[in-house]
Amino acid sequence: MTSLTVNGTVREVDVDPDTPLLWVIREQLGLTGTKYGCGIAQCGACTVHIDGVATRSCSLPVGSLQPDQKIVTIEGLSPNASHPVQKAWLDLDVPQCGYCQTGQIMAAAALLQANPNPSDDEIAGEITNICRCGTYNRIKAAIQRAAETNRG
Repeated sequence: MTSLTVNGTVREVDVDPDTPLLWVIREQLGLTGTKYGCGIAQCGACTVHIDGVATRSCSLPVGSLQPDQKIVTIEGLSPNASHPVQKAWLDLDVPQCGYCQTGQIMAAAALLQANPNPSDDEIAGEITNICRCGTYNRIKAAIQRAAETNRG
């Protein structure tokens, strides 16, 4: 058994320690907001927070985590989609197909937690998630809007 703290709740899962965290989140815990994209930590669709850091969960073995590490998925970011990043995403109609957006939102939320007022260059350097629909300009605008909301 492996003990994980996910969205504030300690959960016990019976999985092989080499199982990627993504599959534990989706299959064992039933939290399907975190998406599978590439399986090699390149696209970012599987981004979650581990102790506040945006982490790609598809290639992270669950056995490498400690029980006291705090994992937050998109379901745990806010109880009612009221996080400033989620609100900015809705206000600016960021998603097109939407598949990558939970990973994008998680990456953006971690960026703003670490850097509440990022420049365009900092956003481009930190948000490396892939969006096949190409909504990058709206993603950047939403991050800027969320940063403004946090300041004002």
